[in-house]
Amino acid sequence: MIESIHNDHVIKWQHLQNKKYRDETNEYLVETEHLVKEAIKSGYAKEIICLENYQIDTKLPVYKVTKQVMQKISSLVSIPTICAVCEKKEEKEITGNVLILDGIQDPGNLGTIIRSAIAFNFQDIILSLDTVDLYNPKVIRSCEGMNFHTNIIRTDIKKFITEHKNYIFYATDVSKGTSLHNFCKPKEKIGIVIGSEGKGVKKEIKDICNYLLNIPMNPKCESLNAAISASILMYEVTK
Repeated sequence: MIESIHNDHVIKWQHLQNKKYRDETNEYLVETEHLVKEAIKSGYAKEIICLENYQIDTKLPVYKVTKQVMQKISSLVSIPTICAVCEKKEEKEITGNVLILDGIQDPGNLGTIIRSAIAFNFQDIILSLDTVDLYNPKVIRSCEGMNFHTNIIRTDIKKFITEHKNYIFYATDVSKGTSLHNFCKPKEKIGIVIGSEGKGVKKEIKDICNYLLNIPMNPKCESLNAAISASILMYEVTK
């Protein structure tokens, strides 16, 4: 039973709330029972942290802690009953249709987009170097465990697009894009580029994509949330 907030384990777990430490250790923290179960099931959980009265059947190391300790390491307002330290997923080669995110900043949007990608069979997601950290606690919560079931790569997306000549790339553009109503699914594999919430896809990225697309909508609405746009596009181009 760990009672002191100055315990070495507690200090390490607390540091996992910081991106720099997550990058150094290649670890991150997941919170709540649902996410811990997903982490264990997928094989990425390394150790379990739970309150004194919580019972769990696992072969992983389990650390019982007080509410004070849990509050110290948690990013939630209401402390969870259980957390897990997880190892980051290894980046793999892409194999199918790919979703490319250019500068997404909102953690909730990124998490929602990852869930939609799984729903619409985009198993590979590319994050630009200026997209919010995948292992930000808010992103992890918004993913609801779907981050364990997809291949996510952080890289220079301009370089990525130019290197993958066997893909047809579509970038979103609300003013110059072709209506999604006129979309014809190509024989080649597809890459969809979604831009940041405020600025959209960067011009330098649009310029190297094969086509521009837009989502027809009521003119009273100037734009859609990035997560909603991504979901609509992924559904439409793969149905």
